[in-house]
Amino acid sequence: MQYRTLGRTGVQVSSLALGAMNFGGIGRTTQDEATALVDAALEGGINLIDTADWYSGGESEEMVGKAIAGRRDDIVLATKANMPMGDDPNHQGSSRRWLVTELDNSLRRLGVDHVDLYQIHRWDPNTSDEETLSALTDLQRAGKIRYFGSSTFPAYRIVEAQWAAREHRLSRYVTEQPSYSVLQRGVESHVLPVAEQYGLGVLVWSPLASGWLSGAVRAGREVATHRSAVLPERFDPALPANRARLDAVEKLAGIADEAGLTMIQLALGFVTAHPAVTGALIGPRTLDHLHSQLAAAGTVLSDDVLDAIDAVVAPGTDLAAHEKFDATPALLDPSLRRRRTAR
Repeated sequence: MQYRTLGRTGVQVSSLALGAMNFGGIGRTTQDEATALVDAALEGGINLIDTADWYSGGESEEMVGKAIAGRRDDIVLATKANMPMGDDPNHQGSSRRWLVTELDNSLRRLGVDHVDLYQIHRWDPNTSDEETLSALTDLQRAGKIRYFGSSTFPAYRIVEAQWAAREHRLSRYVTEQPSYSVLQRGVESHVLPVAEQYGLGVLVWSPLASGWLSGAVRAGREVATHRSAVLPERFDPALPANRARLDAVEKLAGIADEAGLTMIQLALGFVTAHPAVTGALIGPRTLDHLHSQLAAAGTVLSDDVLDAIDAVVAPGTDLAAHEKFDATPALLDPSLRRRRTAR
């Protein structure tokens, strides 16, 4: 396992981190299975565990808390808030009112008195940067969080938040958590350069592109992954974006074979090769999944392999742009990009 400095914090984290989204109802994972995954991950050199309040309605945090009991100090513990936690309109977002309350809820579920990294799960257009950063700064000063970061923010919002922190003399986001894979490279053109500019640590999620790069999705083979059962439209070969992904996967499989690598090694080696990336979050459901991903921990891709990947999926290209979560609002809402004239 390689270890890298998380942005400018001085904290050393493993280049592969354990994502706990599949703990609980989402991944149909029991406590015993979750604990076994944590045990194996720590044994394999992983020292960062990432969860969120929203994962299975808090169940993931509870499972992580039980799994790490008695060894908290050996783990860089990260969680997130902002997504809806019920029907109440104020039980979501990035307001001071909600973050102060929900952090206490997360600490209770995790069974700890602080988290190392507290992340805003998505940008909240209804809340000012000053409001959110002020709340996070106070929580940091209270000792409940060590650092805080953003997740899946558009690049311009990352910049705005950095300037807001400077203007109002508040602590700043020190990490960003974007979606990034061989098949979804859009962040290379905006988010990753901004992260480098501001010295942010970058923890990428979905490096296996929801299973497309796991080796389980190939031409002429029935897709029978857990993710395909939950989100079948993402794997429907009748859709143009999925046909483009399948074509790319076949070419990437050839590159991996020629280099003597598994698809997982190729995929994880690719994202961790980017100089802006600190680590890749892996989200295994089973021990077999985990071990196949840990096998990529020391993978270093040659320039020839990286050049071959670039020839299949051009830098900065998203093969499924409609699945992006960091798009600016004007790309999703036509009314925001059309000037209205008085009648």
